[in-house]
Amino acid sequence: MTAKSAAAAARATVYGYPRQGANRELKKAIEGYWKGRVTAAALKETAEGLRRSNWQQLADAGIHEVPTGDFSYYDHVLDTSVMVGAVPQRHRDAVESDALDGYFAMARGTQDVAPLEMTKWFDTNYHYLVPELGPDTLFTADSTKQVAELTEALALGHSARPVLVGPVTYLLLAKPTPGIATDFDPLTLLDRLLPVYAEVLADLRAAGAEWAQLDEPALVQDRTPAELNAAARAYRDLGTLTDRPKLLVASYFDRLGDALPVLAKAPIDGMALDFTEAAGANPDALAAVGGLPGKRLVAGVVNGRNIWINDFEKSLSTLGTLLGLADRVDVAASCSLLHVPIDAAAERDIEPQILRWLAFARQKTAEVVTLARGLTEGASAITAELAANQARLASRAHSPITRDPAVRARVAAVTDTDGRRSAPYEERAAAQRAHLKLPLLPTTTIGSFPQTTELRTARADLRAGRIDTAAYEQRIENEIREVIAFQEKTGIDVLVHGEPERNDMVQYFAEQLTGYLATQHGWVQSYGTRYVRPPVLAGDISRPEPMTVRWTSYANSLTDRPVKGMLTGPVTMLAWSFVRDDQPLGDTARQVALALRDEVNDLEASGTSVIQVDEPALRETLPLRAADHPAYLDWATESFRLTTSGVRPDTQIHTHMCYAEFGDIVQAIDELDADVISLEAARSHMQVARELAAHGYPREAGPGVYDIHSPRVPSPEEASALLRKGLQAIPADRLWVNPDCGLKTRGWPETRASLENLATAARTVRAELA
Repeated sequence: MTAKSAAAAARATVYGYPRQGANRELKKAIEGYWKGRVTAAALKETAEGLRRSNWQQLADAGIHEVPTGDFSYYDHVLDTSVMVGAVPQRHRDAVESDALDGYFAMARGTQDVAPLEMTKWFDTNYHYLVPELGPDTLFTADSTKQVAELTEALALGHSARPVLVGPVTYLLLAKPTPGIATDFDPLTLLDRLLPVYAEVLADLRAAGAEWAQLDEPALVQDRTPAELNAAARAYRDLGTLTDRPKLLVASYFDRLGDALPVLAKAPIDGMALDFTEAAGANPDALAAVGGLPGKRLVAGVVNGRNIWINDFEKSLSTLGTLLGLADRVDVAASCSLLHVPIDAAAERDIEPQILRWLAFARQKTAEVVTLARGLTEGASAITAELAANQARLASRAHSPITRDPAVRARVAAVTDTDGRRSAPYEERAAAQRAHLKLPLLPTTTIGSFPQTTELRTARADLRAGRIDTAAYEQRIENEIREVIAFQEKTGIDVLVHGEPERNDMVQYFAEQLTGYLATQHGWVQSYGTRYVRPPVLAGDISRPEPMTVRWTSYANSLTDRPVKGMLTGPVTMLAWSFVRDDQPLGDTARQVALALRDEVNDLEASGTSVIQVDEPALRETLPLRAADHPAYLDWATESFRLTTSGVRPDTQIHTHMCYAEFGDIVQAIDELDADVISLEAARSHMQVARELAAHGYPREAGPGVYDIHSPRVPSPEEASALLRKGLQAIPADRLWVNPDCGLKTRGWPETRASLENLATAARTVRAELA
């Protein structure tokens, strides 16, 4: 096929779309169902309506092939576990009794049964439910959801492509079932799993699927020869099936590397590859293997993870190099649009100049369609679009909004000394113990307390002018008094003020720093029904005035116990924002670190002796390829130390991390040089404590004993058992007692009961040690 005829075949598609609805209708329906206010039938009706709306939006925009199966009530990896029958033994009765309630029990747990472990989806802030598999796992096909959603789309007249998590990625994401040997490799179950995928593919073919997409993002990571051989075997077996749709194997988030020739040789019908900056090596690698003759190539040239407009000329140039490398070249976003908000046009408060630089899901869909037309018909067919695009790119490149000479001069003046504490840890620890006088196994919480309806209403009332600043601040003071009094009564040793004034741990700071801008409707799914509005990092960062001193000082005035100052660290401020793409991330991180350093120093000057700088995204942002780790970890750990190193030795610096694979970054955790780290550990059964011990971590640590992402209340006995397990790895004089994460998403009744049980457990184990 000539390049010209390949271009003529170009079509537009996407791999997935935001699930929640323009007004987060899905979140409201699911939470209403959990509370008994919404019936199962009403919930399903809401879901069907959202799917119909999404498909119609895509079709109206010019998308030729809509995705199905990407919609989920909670998580697409959990949906895959249901599809292949990998339901843990402890959840089977619930699933058999009621499939929907059993599904949510796996996701959230019940008072009697723990949920599945949750962790980050590659290097994104999306959380997935980790499959639990063991030698006795028997897979059974259940294609009900996938067939039903395909049937819905086809009945509405759409050309549709089912999207599934691929079998190799599914097994590589899985962990051994708790209680079995930790060295069990779920990938050994591949031969048992492939017939189930074959059955699902046959069902989809029978339902009318021409194509099916199998997502294999795990193959963009470093993979062993055995893992690559497993991928080759999987797609040899699936590719040679006779009763199946055409197979499109998709990867994204990075370059495919050694897995590219493996998939290129497989008897599949097409590949979908990421051709954005993160995967810049893919075009040359594809050419090196001779392309995909006789196959379909879906080129992800529009960034599906960030919100800046596409460079049309650059993307068309990339697409042009791909012509002739495949039988047909189609255009797509680089990954599912799940990771971006729905519609930039809904934003009313963003400066119009900046709004022209932004592309959310709807705008990215339009970009994909425009590029497909340009590839098909030539650049002359999109002359107006190209001119408008170049004008917007130039506007951003030359805007004074993006550059602050004073900030850049301050970053340039940073020295190595600025990123080092004035005393080694051993001296600091002695000074802090003398100053704070904490008991053995000190108790604390991670920072936030429940965000009640009254608090959210107060913020809305202030924005709407229904109350004045004085009335709002009185409500905040009342909440802080209640939180401090409860902690004192419960016996918590190091208190927090509860963060009632904060809407989000990143957005709250972004709204007070120059260079950031906030959205009103830019919701993105983090996990389940938890949505966040990542701020947009548009320019250079500085801190005009203190951000947290007022409320921390007020809390300190209410108690004789230490109260932690609470900040979000520079890496997390970047990871949970839509970061600028016009300068290196390390440069941006140093700007944020210097702004936060000013805040840390002001907190100390105001009398705060314990300051926590949260970095839950340190592992999440780790590049997917090991070769890229050192450069990232250098600037990431440096920026944390730059934030925290200006304080006295007797000021105790804490950090916090959650819901990630900490074993991959233990050395980096050490290099942060924090005095205390608290980590999520309840769902993973104290795995992180063992990892810290194996590394020889020399500082204090609080592996969590209370899973805050489940509504269940842990008993004192359960918390005590986890504490004892933690003590097997961490000495008592360096072990803290705390929840896994902040309590913002929990209600007050369960929070009170859980923290009372946590404090009881600490007293019980202290007595045992005495």
